[in-house]
Amino acid sequence: MSRDIGSGQDWAPVVFGKKGGRGGGGGGGGNTQAARAAGAGQTNGLKFGAGSNRQHGTHLNTKILDEDHENTKHKTVSSNMKKQILEARLAKGWTQAQLGQQINEKPQIIQQYESGKAIPNPQVINKLSRVLGVQLRK
Repeated sequence: MSRDIGSGQDWAPVVFGKKGGRGGGGGGGGNTQAARAAGAGQTNGLKFGAGSNRQHGTHLNTKILDEDHENTKHKTVSSNMKKQILEARLAKGWTQAQLGQQINEKPQIIQQYESGKAIPNPQVINKLSRVLGVQLRK
């Protein structure tokens, strides 16, 4: 190391880089570096079908679903049930918000049931039956 005593500066070259052989920091462990040093070949161990967008075996399911137009729709509340809920709520003099509060559900749920757009949930139907005092039938 040469140093100029008069100027107070160190003119020795500084090299920044990765230190090899420690195995702890960045870019691979010691086992990988030891294998490279020994000249051993490495395999990546790719999984079957890795890196491809093709999903094996699912094309048959999607074809069946695409062709089946009748059974892909969710079952909704029947017209009889929605009329029963509406009539029982009006007989009690409640708004949709008040009925929702009675059964601890949002008013939007009541609106969906009365419009026939809701997917029937047995727990909600039981709550409605109990609070309204009617036996809701499908």
